[in-house]
Amino acid sequence: MSDETAPDDTMRWGPVADHPGAAAIDAALWQAARLMAEADTVALACHVSPDGDALGAMLGLFHSLREAGRPSIASFSEPFVTAPHYRELPGLDLLTEPSAFLEAPELMITFDTGSLARLGSLEKNARAATDLVVIDHHISNERYGTLNIIDPDAAASGMLVHRLIRLTGLPLNNDAAVCLYAALVCDTGRFQYDTTTDATFEVARDLMGFDIPVSRLSRALFEEHRMAYLKLLGDALERAQLVPEKHFVWTSVSRDDRERFGVEFDEVEGLIDILRRTAEANVTCVIKQGDDGVQRVSLRGIGDVDVHRIAVAEGGGGHRFAAGFSTTDDPETVVERILAEL
Repeated sequence: MSDETAPDDTMRWGPVADHPGAAAIDAALWQAARLMAEADTVALACHVSPDGDALGAMLGLFHSLREAGRPSIASFSEPFVTAPHYRELPGLDLLTEPSAFLEAPELMITFDTGSLARLGSLEKNARAATDLVVIDHHISNERYGTLNIIDPDAAASGMLVHRLIRLTGLPLNNDAAVCLYAALVCDTGRFQYDTTTDATFEVARDLMGFDIPVSRLSRALFEEHRMAYLKLLGDALERAQLVPEKHFVWTSVSRDDRERFGVEFDEVEGLIDILRRTAEANVTCVIKQGDDGVQRVSLRGIGDVDVHRIAVAEGGGGHRFAAGFSTTDDPETVVERILAEL
């Protein structure tokens, strides 16, 4: 991972190939590569209750580093469990318990994590790190690292990890490719969202050169659910409310709802992808209560509505078409504020 191994400038990979910040992001990726080459152990982490992009990006680099013979560990905060639909991602069994994570890493890299607080119990480890590299694609990222690699034009954080690997000559093996493909399809909604670009398909094409179990992976990630979840889904859709004059649709799932149907919090992650199919709505909202009582608010938008601005006003973040925040207020109060913003 020396400067001499840098590819020719005509070999452009990933989301930053054509916009004015490309050179700066490439330089930052090379700096991250040098830090990884010099560190005794590379400590990787993503946000609490990780989604497909966070897990896929982190595991993608983890597998690449292992292939290169670089000592590394990967983890995320309690509750240290992954949703069942991520079971096809290789490397979940290699993750390190957060209690065993390096207390003061020489180098720590975070993925898809907009703030230190989103690291949960690993926030203290990040604060104690000598070098902290932040890899993310959310415009709301608080840039809390000693090196921040943020590209809001990227469809997923996994796009930046792919670029890091290809730009600096790190090995891309099959396990890494599967994880990065999962990151890509999860954050683009299987290439449906407006964040999907030519660069997205270029990366997908490169990853498809490996043995990606597309059908099995897609079924696990998007199509296979327990009957208990499907019954809760029917209940949540029955209670969904459309506000026609605001082109807004919303529903909520309380802790009691989940207990009644026997559904874990992580299982309801995809509910918003069903509700957002509402033809009359440009903005979709799902409010999910966690086991701690806190409401996690997910927003999706199409057209001219920037849901990121709504989330930021509530102390959250995300990007133009997908964002979220947390609150202790009841769902009706939350919806009143969102409608006022709209």
